[in-house]
Amino acid sequence: MTIIVTGGAGFIGSNFIFHMLGNYPGHRIVCLDKLTYAGNLSTLASVMENPSFRFVKLDICDRAGVDRLFAEEHPDIVVNFAAESHVDRSIENPEVFLQTNILGTQVLMDACRKYGVTRFHQVSTDEVYGDLPLDRPDLFFTEETPIHTSSPYSASKASADLLVLAYHRTYGLPVTISRCSNNYGPYQFPEKLIPLMIANALGGKPLPVYGKGENVRDWLYVEDHCKAIDLILRKGQVGQVYNIGGHNEMRNIDIVKLICQTLDKPESLITYVTDRKGHDMRYAIDPAKIHSELGWLPETKFADGIQKTIQWYLDNRSWWEAIVSGEYQHYYEKMYAGR
Repeated sequence: MTIIVTGGAGFIGSNFIFHMLGNYPGHRIVCLDKLTYAGNLSTLASVMENPSFRFVKLDICDRAGVDRLFAEEHPDIVVNFAAESHVDRSIENPEVFLQTNILGTQVLMDACRKYGVTRFHQVSTDEVYGDLPLDRPDLFFTEETPIHTSSPYSASKASADLLVLAYHRTYGLPVTISRCSNNYGPYQFPEKLIPLMIANALGGKPLPVYGKGENVRDWLYVEDHCKAIDLILRKGQVGQVYNIGGHNEMRNIDIVKLICQTLDKPESLITYVTDRKGHDMRYAIDPAKIHSELGWLPETKFADGIQKTIQWYLDNRSWWEAIVSGEYQHYYEKMYAGR
């Protein structure tokens, strides 16, 4: 079986590639990635020489390039992680989010139709549902929760989801969609909350926290997320949406304080900054559907996952220090030129 993984040089995509190569040595994994600022080829260094793996630098909006790749590989499955995903950047420049997250998804699905792909899986986000009030801990997002987006990023992901479902209904494209809560773990780009706070704390730099830090997120360890997608590909029902949540709700400020405590850094580093525009207060997923239909449950408790994550960043300082310095952006030219 050949699986194309788009956005595979990013955080979740790379972890998914490691999961699939580790568990299915007979599968061929083709990683398609544009290598934007958030794509880091050095993340994939451990698998670059694996005969079951191929890396292709390509933009999912490049229709001719995508068509050539599909003609070469004739994939059985396509898993689409490729997306612009940082909310703050979407507020500053919405256009690139619409191009990549919506039009890029269309390009991929057109190729899937042309080449008879047996499953197109769209990796989405719980942010398409908007947010929940802090004073209603009994409320959770289900697959039936109406879409109610707050940012250009979440609006672009919701648009892509609707397009995916429309391609299923109109053209019969075999699709599935997963909507996950906030991921954390190894290889996360250090503009996101947890790796940013770890990197800044280690450097003795200020820890910027939006507003009062009371925003609540449901945290999902990335390995658990990868296992869930694997399960959906094997057993999920075509045309269905599956929510993937971690059952780990935490306030942002409590996570930052925990990181300070673990790294033995003073909480005086915490700096409260002006809140993000349209900042969602609480995300919380009910993963009952994927549990009841497919038997999935998150395996990693937050207390364990955050310690593993902090330790990974301590053990792999060269990886994130290269990103912070900007050196990682030269990795492709240094290590991949001429391939």
